[in-house]
Amino acid sequence: MLSDKFGARKVMTFAIAWWSAFTAFTGMITSYTSLLVVRVLFGLGEASFPSGSWKTISTWFPKKERATANSMMMAASAIGPAIAPLFVVGIMSYFGWRSVLLFLFIPGIIIAALIWVFVRDNPAQSKMITPEELSVIQEDNSINEQDAANKGAVNKLSFKDIIKLPVMWKLFFLWLTFDIVFWGFGSWIPSYLVNERHFVMVKMGIIASLPYFAGTIGTWVSGYISDKFFVGKRRNFIIICEVAAALFLFLTYNAPSEVLAITFLTVAGFFVCATMGAFWAIPMDILPAEVMGSGSGFINTGGQIAGIISPIIMGFLIQASGGSYKTAFTFLAISSLVSAGFALSINEKGKESSPKSITT
Repeated sequence: MLSDKFGARKVMTFAIAWWSAFTAFTGMITSYTSLLVVRVLFGLGEASFPSGSWKTISTWFPKKERATANSMMMAASAIGPAIAPLFVVGIMSYFGWRSVLLFLFIPGIIIAALIWVFVRDNPAQSKMITPEELSVIQEDNSINEQDAANKGAVNKLSFKDIIKLPVMWKLFFLWLTFDIVFWGFGSWIPSYLVNERHFVMVKMGIIASLPYFAGTIGTWVSGYISDKFFVGKRRNFIIICEVAAALFLFLTYNAPSEVLAITFLTVAGFFVCATMGAFWAIPMDILPAEVMGSGSGFINTGGQIAGIISPIIMGFLIQASGGSYKTAFTFLAISSLVSAGFALSINEKGKESSPKSITT
């Protein structure tokens, strides 16, 4: 909502600066209470960024390029966890965990400054875009809002109107069940490698990076494939990725050797992250750019709920099974299949997916 009202550039800059500061503050905590307070405040900043970024992509790119553009951005969610263990484990080993959190303040502030300098809410305000590129974007936007009456209705869409669309609730639960897999994957894989596969800390840091390196490639590739072959039917590509992710998560735990387990885990990372590249092109295709901030924020709330419950449920399942990760991996695989089921229920070209159906 803030991105729609004040512009994505301001919200993204403030969000990154905010959560970078609270990353550093996490390294300064002195009690469990202060840890809880700082991490809650950290989350306010972290969760404010994505909707601004999706609104920016929706504004800056024509429909046929949005999945590719989104996949380039969402690849950060994979390359970050891939790179982080390689230096975090080393810094933590020599200087302690607090130093890692203090260090991470620096790149965050640099990125916030770069966004403020280079990103504009409207492509027409940027000096780096050519007239030809601007024409393509504006032409695409005019096609999406063909008649003036409908355009006026779209611009008056409220948040209440947006959540009346049945497809928005399907996307909400699709993203919630997908993010259960993503957050569970990220939260518990390091522990699985140490406790179940008996890797030492440094080796674990290297191995834990492999699924995310594969996921980075998967995210990039998925955006291109989605734009090239699945415009208007992106749900089909999402279903393929989620079913494959469920399969390789199941194979990971049941692998008889470390080599096979790492191989299956890496392939699972590829397909888990590949889902992200294609997914966010769907709301961008459905919603006008003017309301993309609040619309994507609503959908991403499902992901935030998943971030709360997934690590807790997995921890409970592991503890209840006496330290075995079997039920936890089964939980992730089932969540991925449920998410694929929500994708199957989406009709990207149907009346339920059209904002015009609300305003007429």
